Parts: sequence; C-alpha cells; structure tokens
Amino acid sequence: MNAVDASSHEEVADTAEAPSLLTIILDTNPHAWILLSSTLPLSTLLANLLVFINAHLAINNSNQVAVVASHSDSARFLYPTTHDDLKVPHAHANDIQNDANKYRPFSQLEHALTTNLRALLATTTPEHLKSSTSTMLSGALTLALTYMAKATLNDPARAGDGTYDSTNTAGTFTTATADGTSQPSHTGLQSRILILSVSGDIADQYIPIMNSIFACQRLAIPIDILTLSAHSNPEFLQQAADATGGVYMALGQKVAGLLQVLMMGYLPDATARSNLVKAGESEGVDFRAACFCHRNIVDLGYVCSICLSSTLSANLTKSVQKQTNSCE
Repeated sequence: MNAVDASSHEEVADTAEAPSLLTIILDTNPHAWILLSSTLPLSTLLANLLVFINAHLAINNSNQVAVVASHSDSARFLYPTTHDDLKVPHAHANDIQNDANKYRPFSQLEHALTTNLRALLATTTPEHLKSSTSTMLSGALTLALTYMAKATLNDPARAGDGTYDSTNTAGTFTTATADGTSQPSHTGLQSRILILSVSGDIADQYIPIMNSIFACQRLAIPIDILTLSAHSNPEFLQQAADATGGVYMALGQKVAGLLQVLMMGYLPDATARSNLVKAGESEGVDFRAACFCHRNIVDLGYVCSICLSSTLSANLTKSVQKQTNSCE
C-alpha cells in the first residue's frame, strides 16, 4: 500500500547505465594520408567512423561524443563546434530536416563533422605543410582533456549534495547512503579517448604526450589506440594504452575489416570491458623513451629526475644543461 499511495520513503537504487563520453582524436596529417590514399582513403575512414559514432550514441541516449582533429600544424575540434573559425557558411536547418530516412541527431553530427573536416583540409596551405611533417597529437590530447573536464562539470549527475570530487573526470564518485556510509558510484559521465593514428614521427612531442598520459592515468581515463598505417610509430601510443588501461590495436592489412575492428574492439566502454576479454591484450608493449636532444628512440640513457626526459651518455653534458634550464 505504501507504494500505491506514494508514502514509501525507501530509497531505490539507480540501476541506469552511466552515460559515456567518447572523445575521438582523428589524425588528419596530410603527409601520412598521402601514403594511405591507395589502400585506405580518408573518405572511407570517415564513413566507417560515422557508423561507429552512431552506434555509440545509440547505446544510451545520454551518451556524448567529441571529435578533435590532430592536424600537421594545429589541433581543433571537428565536433561539436561552430563553423565561424573556419569561415564556412552555416548549415540551413531545412537541409538537415529534409532527410527523412536518417535520425536527426545522426544527420546533424554527420553534417557538422564532414563540413568542418572539409573546411580544415581546404584551408591547409603549402606553407602549413612545410612547417611540419608530423601531427599535433599533444595539442589534441590537451583539447580532449579540457573538453572532458568541462563536460563532467556540466553533467547532471554532479548536481546534488555537492559531495562529488571536482577533479574527477572519469565518472567514479563517492556518494552517501541512507545509513550514513559511503560507497563508490559510477552514475557520472564515463570518459575515454580513442586515437586514430596514421603519423609516424611524434618523438619531438614526447614530453607533452607523456604529461597527458600521466593526467589520464591519474583521472582513470582510458586511452584507446588504433594505428591505421604501417608507417605509424607505435612506441608512445602503446605506452599510452598500457598506462591508462586502454586498448591498443594495429589495423595492418585488415583495411576491409575496419568497421568490425571499431565495433568489436572499441565500442564497449570501461564498464562493459570489465566483463569482456579486452582486445589487443596479447600485444607487446615497447617501453623505450625518446632522447631529449636528438628525439631518437633509445634503449639506454640518463633520465632527468625533474621532467623524466632521457638522453644519451655521449651528449650527457650538453643535454643535461639543456634539461636543467628547461626544467627550472
């Protein structure tokens, strides 16, 4: 009867699945995509990626997604964002509404993502390509972390008694129960990062990339890695996935199975993976570091006690002085 007349004061546990925020870092380095143009064009990757994103959003109506482009000289959002900074015309609402065969949120995301990517490539000049042959992965990781922090602070699950940890962006909180005790709760926004890598040389960004990895490790944010090119240098990416509990896989020659790899290996979130056999667990991890002075991968060297950068013994005096100046 208490349940009928609404007089029951018993607390009911919230068993709803926690929403997930998937931040995708798409490597758009033109130098690397030229080498893949014959086997995996960027348009093919984008078509498969949109299906993967739609599947992520369809699992839970509270799920969110963000896409960051790691370009040759910059890092910027492809979704969600406006088109103002890229100087392209805004989409007309009727252009999206006319497609009656497509779910409106999917259509909006597809239009925004393709428009921003097209504008980014169109505004890339030869001068931009000459300035760097690598990709701005460290900047993209920084943008991803800041966006996830903002999204977590704006998450409705944080509204309540104010007992949530404001430094936690992984979605695991400590809540108070009726008997006065506390227990962990996973009702907050679950954040994770997926990096689609095609570039090879990122040794010059070793220190900022490792700082981002340490930040994700502290916040329990998994970094998933999928290398699409045989020319991609996997050392630091393997370390990122291993340190944060993410999934590392190399596509290799399985270009036709790209969508299957995305759906089977990267669609489950951190909560679902605890009940599954995680993909890529048999992969070995290369724990070598990059030399501070020459940006080469080294097996043995000296490590700075402040910033953890490495150097070869042959250049010890000059390199240590550089490290000391930069660290201080």
